[in-house]
Amino acid sequence: MDIGEKLKNLPASPGVYIMKDGAAEVLYIGKAKNLRSRVRSYFQATGDNRYAVRFLALKVKDIDYIVTANEKEALFLEDTLLKQYKPRYNIRLKDSKTYVSIKITMKDMFPRMLVTRQIKKDGSRYFGPYVSARAVRETIKFIRKIFPLCTCSASVFKNRVRPCLDYQLGICSAPAVGLITEEAYRELVDSAVMFLEGKNMELLRALREKMSEASARLDFEKAAGFRDRVNAIEEMLEEQKVVTHRPVDQDVFALVREDGVIAVQTLFIREGRLVNSSDFHFPDAGLPDEEVLSSFVAQFYRGARSVPDDLILPFRVGDADVLEEWLTEKKGRKVTLSVPARGDKLKLIKMAESNAKEAFKKRAEVKSAKAGLLEELKKRLHLSRRPVRIEAFDISNIGGKQAVGAMAVFRDALAEKNSYRLYRIQGLDGPDDYAMMAQVLSRRYRARETGETEEAQDKPDLILIDGGKGQLNIALDVLKGLGITGVDVRALAKDKPVDMKSAKLRRTRGERVFLPNVKDPIPLKEGSGPDLLVRRIRDEVHRFAISYHRKLRSKGMASSVLDGLPGIGAKKRKALFDRFGDLNGIARAGLVELRGVDGITEGLAASIKEALKGYAEDAAVAVR
Repeated sequence: MDIGEKLKNLPASPGVYIMKDGAAEVLYIGKAKNLRSRVRSYFQATGDNRYAVRFLALKVKDIDYIVTANEKEALFLEDTLLKQYKPRYNIRLKDSKTYVSIKITMKDMFPRMLVTRQIKKDGSRYFGPYVSARAVRETIKFIRKIFPLCTCSASVFKNRVRPCLDYQLGICSAPAVGLITEEAYRELVDSAVMFLEGKNMELLRALREKMSEASARLDFEKAAGFRDRVNAIEEMLEEQKVVTHRPVDQDVFALVREDGVIAVQTLFIREGRLVNSSDFHFPDAGLPDEEVLSSFVAQFYRGARSVPDDLILPFRVGDADVLEEWLTEKKGRKVTLSVPARGDKLKLIKMAESNAKEAFKKRAEVKSAKAGLLEELKKRLHLSRRPVRIEAFDISNIGGKQAVGAMAVFRDALAEKNSYRLYRIQGLDGPDDYAMMAQVLSRRYRARETGETEEAQDKPDLILIDGGKGQLNIALDVLKGLGITGVDVRALAKDKPVDMKSAKLRRTRGERVFLPNVKDPIPLKEGSGPDLLVRRIRDEVHRFAISYHRKLRSKGMASSVLDGLPGIGAKKRKALFDRFGDLNGIARAGLVELRGVDGITEGLAASIKEALKGYAEDAAVAVR
């Protein structure tokens, strides 16, 4: 059935439509109250002459649809399909698990405050998710100065025998060693929860009451503590701009298009104060503003993100009633979507639009600076094109054992960590760096050429190898064998000392970049922007490779050493790892500490120390 026939047979029912190209690749997924009316609108020659009409009409060769019972079901189904297919032309807000949340382990006797990227149904309270990990850590730092909560891991908390450094700094009340009662600690937790919920005025009232009660009891030290907390919160609130005299929670949205990019700006207002803002940028596929904003809002409040009382939008979205109903159910009380025509709310919309335009300006400045840096790098390393995408490789092993390879990816001079890859070296018995590098590169680029990986079509502009002339030639041979052309390859090596007679006289010629078919390498300079970028990329792939190698080595040592010790079973091994964290921690532990683990006798502790002799020192260095 051709697309014309499908358009004729679309039902006038709520549901989700799936637009595909000639290769059956999903291009766009949308929801509709009326599938027939919504989908046909893309292909009708209407007077608005929308770009989306022209664009999608040319690309779309097939349309599937799924009928749902109502619009709310369509909302949930759309989200499921977006995660499954990741369509090219939908806006894709990062899933909440990639954001940072603040976690308070409420089920613990002494709840701990942690930073996490995973939200689980474990009885803990989660706040967020937040876009900026740095901002979250600054928030926790501020909270712990006022409410000194514990942040250590469960195993460290369980085995703590003396107060930690955080206690000395005044940001932990040391519950692990009994320096605070459970009741007093719970008061700190409850106050921190109120702060994170944005109930600052209520929190201040409660703290002032406790300050007065303590003062009436002549407990002036405790009263002074409450006073300091009140002052700290009041100073923080003074820094936040008051945008309304009503103590309401509101999220404000603005949408701006510029140079093929859509910016959605959000302002977060809690108890009438502007507490934060975020901007999100997406490629502009030409879809209507209403459709883009509706999709953004639906994705924005998925997961554990808190829902305010009022969402202030710059224009009406088609499924506003459905979004209101869903958000109301999620929050547990009435949520409204408002589109102001005048007054203070309209001023907030204008403020959000101004922030969006400022974000575009900053992005342009950053983009220009990055382009300049990459242009300098192109000239510095004599590259054929500006290296927008750089793929760097490193090998880590000890005597050929537990050998691993790693690839780090930088795009526009920034690490693209979701594109990093790790490789277990296979079929090599001894140390052979050339063969290992050849294997990693072959596996990476054979997969790219055959389309076996998600980034198959994303060809690098520069391949950076950690090594010298030999590794460079290996890389060139691999690419030639695979028929890959048009990719620049460079190798970065750090010279060994040229004078070994005395440690004081040791000198090197520094780090050098080797070029194909060029005798003399390029020495890196101190303080040079392009050279610093090269070093940063090399250090990042080196770190990535070593961390993976250490992980495998630790697992290998655990199975080959601890499992082979008489008297060490699964239960005792688990107890050791619970107490000391990893094999390195076990190796560094003293005999007395080892005997403190359930089931570990004096003789068994001595056997463990002997079996792991030398491991702690080896694990502290990276040998490639």
